[in-house]
Amino acid sequence: MSNRYCSLTGKTDLSALTSPDDAHQLLDAVLVERAKQGDKTAFRQLFDQHYRRVYALCFRLAGQAELAEEATQETFVRLWQKLPLFDGKSQFTTWLHSLTVNQALSCIKKHKSFWARFLPSEETHTATIDFDYQGVDRLLLRLPERARIVFVLFALEGYQHDEIAKRLNIATGTSKAQYHRAKKLLQEMI
Repeated sequence: MSNRYCSLTGKTDLSALTSPDDAHQLLDAVLVERAKQGDKTAFRQLFDQHYRRVYALCFRLAGQAELAEEATQETFVRLWQKLPLFDGKSQFTTWLHSLTVNQALSCIKKHKSFWARFLPSEETHTATIDFDYQGVDRLLLRLPERARIVFVLFALEGYQHDEIAKRLNIATGTSKAQYHRAKKLLQEMI
């Protein structure tokens, strides 16, 4: 491998990339820059690289395969539209994660119906979902929507209750109460 100068990292010695994460971040940076210039092939590579993670997060938040698929599609449409605004001050994956949460919550609000909030659809069987935490996901699907969303954001995604409250337009105390409700329900299920 040649040690040419890389304008994106400012380094000439690429052997400093010591982990797969470093390589993924560099690849993301290159693909993002190309996609910002309208390169659809680069955008497709970003899509292929991040689709499973985006879909998994949307599924955990939405609780239904159809809503998760719609939220995932909307996330990537929004990503294409907002990519020129990405300034690189944070990692691309962090920015995409935030965009995904916002799009998933927006999609959930848009499709609220009484039954959809409480009953998972037939297509939510884990046979259609191929990622590692299928057992957890099955339990999460049985939680009421608000409790599930708060639990996923707090326990699995690392958001603080004040951040969750702002995103969901609820009080911080309500976020905490929904989290504890979800924990209690999950303990009863186990």
